[in-house]
Amino acid sequence: MKAHAIDQRSAEWHTLRLGKLTGSKASDMLATLKSGGEAAGRRNLRIALALERITGTSQERSFTTQAMQDGIDREPEAVRLYQAKTGNLVDPMGFIEHDDLMTGYSPDGVVGDFEGLIEVKCPEPAAHLEYLGGHVPANYLAQINHGFWITGALWCDFVSYQPTFPAGGQLKVIRVERGDLTDYIAKATAFLSEVDKQVEAIAALVGAA
Repeated sequence: MKAHAIDQRSAEWHTLRLGKLTGSKASDMLATLKSGGEAAGRRNLRIALALERITGTSQERSFTTQAMQDGIDREPEAVRLYQAKTGNLVDPMGFIEHDDLMTGYSPDGVVGDFEGLIEVKCPEPAAHLEYLGGHVPANYLAQINHGFWITGALWCDFVSYQPTFPAGGQLKVIRVERGDLTDYIAKATAFLSEVDKQVEAIAALVGAA
């Protein structure tokens, strides 16, 4: 892996992510229809990544809602509280690339020499209440498995922080242990091959125009 100690959401960070399958898109990559066909989210991601490789321009929408901004603003405090609660020292990390494939991962923090990861969420109160029950949603589990694959980490702490809750319920930490990633890696590499073919198809179409 290639680790880049840069600021997330910086211009360099956005450039490094272009055309790559990232953890935040892992659940879209895995999406299927009940019939077994390709879901719209997966198809859109495949095309978007191919277009990013062709054009060198991000296909992601660049708007930030107030809830999203609140989450960004609260993340440093969530990390501080996590360190105080667990005793784990968290190192920031901008982006980590796979050595050979067009894929990467942006952890919210790294513990030790990539022994562990943290994924920090600062959600709306209703979502935080759900996380207090110890439930990590499937889309975030996909993101975490992607992180395990890219970094080789053994565990990831899913951290939810909501400062409007009473003190005892503001921070929830759920430990996710690394499991068998064979199926995930097979699906991710197959998807990346499809993106490569999509790039070829777009290039041929553009060339014929």
